[in-house]
Amino acid sequence: MSYLALAILVAFLATYFLRAVPLLLLRREIRSTWVNSFLYYVPWAVLTAMIVPAAFLSTGTLISALAGVGVALVLAWRGRSLFVVALATAATVWLVEASLTAVPVLAYC
Repeated sequence: MSYLALAILVAFLATYFLRAVPLLLLRREIRSTWVNSFLYYVPWAVLTAMIVPAAFLSTGTLISALAGVGVALVLAWRGRSLFVVALATAATVWLVEASLTAVPVLAYC
């Protein structure tokens, strides 16, 4: 099993069990605001823990990773669709990587 498949499986199990176990064990409504907010934010935390390392380790240099993450954050903050964010981020990383290979001194940053 590859690392990515294992990471997806662990994220799925953690998210699923933290959501399903309270539903199976508790028959009444959960009134604790802390528990409700914890259960609400678990999927976001798992998704962030999977995406952030992959964003920085999937490119050739740190400069292109920072440029891609920066473009993704700005476009997402402005409410663009996921498709537009993904295309713009990929294009940014590709352009930065291409420009870094054109200037060999910058490729080692």
